[in-house]
Amino acid sequence: MTTIEVDGDVHSAWDVLDGVNLPDGYRVEITDGKIIMTPQSEDQSDVLIEAGPQIKKQLAGHGKVLSDVMIDFPSSLWGYAPDLAIVAPGAERNIRGRFEWHSLEAVLEVVSKSTRDIDFEKKYRMYAECAIPIYVIIDPTDNTCTIHSRPTRRGSYDDQETIAFGADLILPLEGREIVVKTDGFPRSEG
Repeated sequence: MTTIEVDGDVHSAWDVLDGVNLPDGYRVEITDGKIIMTPQSEDQSDVLIEAGPQIKKQLAGHGKVLSDVMIDFPSSLWGYAPDLAIVAPGAERNIRGRFEWHSLEAVLEVVSKSTRDIDFEKKYRMYAECAIPIYVIIDPTDNTCTIHSRPTRRGSYDDQETIAFGADLILPLEGREIVVKTDGFPRSEG
């Protein structure tokens, strides 16, 4: 993991990366004003390859699923590109050509050893404060998906449900439900 400080005078956290050539194969996000680059793990890749197409097929044009795409958040210190983000039907891009936090119906993050604290603490708090209705943490280390719902402005979610890999991951979106089969998710042997 590499970090670089971000100047607080930008309008979007992503503005600091305009014109910067970033190395291929790294995920780039901005947390607390620091640019963090981490390589994607094989487990992360496997989960995204399994879950993304299932979500896209069920959305059937009523919303959009994005993977590792920049989302503008309400602070120049935070720039996340969720592993998977479900964008609400009819959501529009801002003048930068990106979706904003309020366009998201759900975010799914796949935990890796290097991002564990960020996913379980910083993203959890930020997504709740931004009122993202559903935040799912997919953890190949313990073979579970934890669904957080009913966000509060205090930076937490009122409801939490954990399911084991192999069970269906049910995402109750506005006016519809997405069911993700998790039996193909990679399982930790430890």
